[in-house]
Amino acid sequence: MAQEDKQRWDEKHAKNSMPHEPIKLITEYAHLATGKMVLDIACGNGRHSRYLASLGFEVDALDISSVAIAQLQNEKNIHAIEVDFDTYILPKEKYDLIVCTYFLERRLFPQMIAALKPNGILLMETFVHHAQNERTPSNPAFRLNEGELEAYFDHEMELLHIPEWWDRDYQGFKTLKTSMVARKKSGGMSDEDFWA
Repeated sequence: MAQEDKQRWDEKHAKNSMPHEPIKLITEYAHLATGKMVLDIACGNGRHSRYLASLGFEVDALDISSVAIAQLQNEKNIHAIEVDFDTYILPKEKYDLIVCTYFLERRLFPQMIAALKPNGILLMETFVHHAQNERTPSNPAFRLNEGELEAYFDHEMELLHIPEWWDRDYQGFKTLKTSMVARKKSGGMSDEDFWA
């Protein structure tokens, strides 16, 4: 399966058809990170890695596509690494900020939490399953169910922002999306203590 994914994404990135501007979620909320270590999961053409590196972050940019990774080699403050997310294990408590957009691998959810330092920020955005979507990923497993992020991350993360909304994707199709801004709980206090 990973080899098929790699080939498909290599072809997409070779065509250079993906958007190059960072999404609003990243430009509006990256500043919440209190340190400089960032992980960009499934970084693709590097639009978010480049943006974050320009702000002075040190970015580990991971992707299965060797074409995508080659485009990020020798970029200042970016460490581009080709990985197979079926087997790759995220390092624990290394990152102040993790970015994961338009890539869904539920197996990584607990690893994302573990990879964040206490009070680290997680920014996620992707598609949500809905009967009125005009275009969706070919595999239903690559779409979230409504409320799924909140249900999973609410226990160990403080959810700061988690809307679902209708949007047009980069090809103009109407689709339901969700984004999440969450902070890893430090473990030293309860929710009641935090808001006291």
